[in-house]
Order: sequence, then structure tokens, then C-alpha cells
Amino acid sequence: MRLLLTLILFATPLASASAEDFPTRRDGYLLLWNSMNRPAFEKSEQDFKDVPEESEGWLEITYGKNRGIIDDADSFYPNQPLSRHDALMWLFRTRNVEELPDMQEENLEELLEKYPALNNKSSLLISSSQELIEMMQLLDAILRDEVHEVSYYADDFHGKGTAFGEKFDMNAITAAHRSYPHNTMVKVTNEANGKVVTVRINDRGPYVHGRDMDLSKAAFYKIDSNGGILNAKFERLGDKELIDQCINTLRRYQKRITRDVRFHRGVPHNFSTGETLTLGSNRWFVIRGITYPDGSFVRFQEFVGPKEHFSFIPSEAGEYRLLVGTKTGRQREMIMRVAECAKLNSQIAE
Repeated sequence: MRLLLTLILFATPLASASAEDFPTRRDGYLLLWNSMNRPAFEKSEQDFKDVPEESEGWLEITYGKNRGIIDDADSFYPNQPLSRHDALMWLFRTRNVEELPDMQEENLEELLEKYPALNNKSSLLISSSQELIEMMQLLDAILRDEVHEVSYYADDFHGKGTAFGEKFDMNAITAAHRSYPHNTMVKVTNEANGKVVTVRINDRGPYVHGRDMDLSKAAFYKIDSNGGILNAKFERLGDKELIDQCINTLRRYQKRITRDVRFHRGVPHNFSTGETLTLGSNRWFVIRGITYPDGSFVRFQEFVGPKEHFSFIPSEAGEYRLLVGTKTGRQREMIMRVAECAKLNSQIAE
């Protein structure tokens, strides 16, 4: 089937160009994935046989396979040109425009009817990375302009479990959404008054027809003092681990110890007191020690395997220096600046 698709693709008028002119499936998927500020740090159980662990994008591609973003198959064909069909499927799925069961092959025409601006039938191949970027920007702009019906939930659910195993706290700044991934940070703007709250997704719902998000009571009253139902726009910021929750901007990470030993997420340049830093890597690494803001050095010499994690919670503000290394003796110092800040999922002071 894949061979037949390839023959069809290169039978189109665009086939007169060299295959190198088109973005590959690997490059296209990574471009789509990385634009979402979502981590792919879990050890995958099912790999593609043509995307080995040491290859570029292995973690993101196999994560996508196991999450249903990429259709399940034995091979990924990473170096083949990216088809428009696959680009659209991955685009809709990375944006979570619907629940995953409603974003299968048979739903593509329906999705294009909902977002007709993306229904470009001029070619079967994505002609350039710039074309893919423009598709992403177009859909993201459409999604930011959509108006959604929003409600809130409170006392009846307070203290009960959420769909992701947390305990629901109506006084925390959280929300329920049917398709956004767990821990996604979303800026919600009340259309009536322009007030904004940034919430963390920690539950599924609502399941009332026409309604698109349930805010916690505290989050709702941040942007509407009357209660009830409001109309709002959503801006998806990214996963809470990649977003600095003090200022709601993308958090930058130091990811590589050496060329071959890299963290799944890494050591952030900026962090907050009380947050948990979790480090995992594709290969064995060692935490040699940490220099604290007061200058004291605590030696660890703790070796961490590919299926293990090292966790650390900074309790005071200041500069931390993490000395990390490999089993072969290579080492690197990573600096993390920690500040005190009101966490977005903390209790409301009022």
C-alpha cells in the first residue's frame, strides 16, 4: 500500500522536482510536534522498525505512534516526501481539534468541511517546509478565533477524582476539556469583558452538547463574577512542564550532556521554588552534585538508567548549578535560576 501511494505521489506534476525539494515525513512530523510545546519523554513500548532509537526524532515519532497521532504500522518511512493527507491528519491530531476517535481516516473530509481554508487540492505532496508552517499558522489562527461556550463545576465534584487521577479542587486554577492533553496550559479570554485566566487541563469534559470547557469555580470567577455560562476564546500555550508558569512563556531547556546522551526534557534555564524537576535520559547518566544558592555543594554521585528518573525540588530562590555526567566520565555543569512565584494551580488568595 505504501509503495502504491509513493508511485501515485510521484506521478503528479510536482514529481518533476527532485525528491530533495520536498520535506520528509520525519521533518514534517517533527515540525508539527515541536510547534505544540508538548513533551515526549516517556519510554515507548512500540517502535517503528525503520526509526531506530539512536535516530533523529525517535522519541517524538514513537510517542506519536503510541498516542495515536501517527497511524499504527510497522514502518514510518521517515525519508519519503510528506503527503498532504498525512500532514493534515497529523495537523488536526496534534491540535486536538476533536477527540481522537473522531480524527480517523474516514473523518478527514468532515474535518476539512469544518476547516475549509485547509482544503487545498492542488497537489498530493507538501511542497516545502514553509507551506507546512503556513498550514500550521492558518489552523492555529482559526482555533484562536473560535468562540466557545464555557461553564464551571464546583461543590458537587470537589474532592473527587479527575479523569487523570488527580483530586479535583474547585479553588485551584484548572479546567476540564474533552481533547486537550493532561497538563496543557490554556489562556481563556472572556469575550464579554476581555478578562483572562490561564488554566491547566486536569480533567475530561464537559459532556453537555454545545459546551467546550468546564472551568473550576476559582478559574471561572477570575473572569466572570456572575457565574453561569460565558463565551470565551482559547489560546493553547503548551504543556505545563514547558511553560514558565510565572510569566506564561515557553520555558527553555538544556538537553544534552554529550552529543549522544540527552535528557528527554532537560534542565530549565529558569524554574520556580516548590516545582519538581524531573530528569530522565536516553542513556545512563549521573548526577555528580548540586551547588546551592548559598554556595554549598551537595555530592550525589547518583547513576540514573534509561527507565529511571532523578527528581529535585528547589526550596529557595537563587542560582543552582547541576553537575551532570555520563558513565564514561564526560560531565557538564548546567545552571538553573530559581525564583519565587505564585503557581497558577495554587489556592486562590481571595
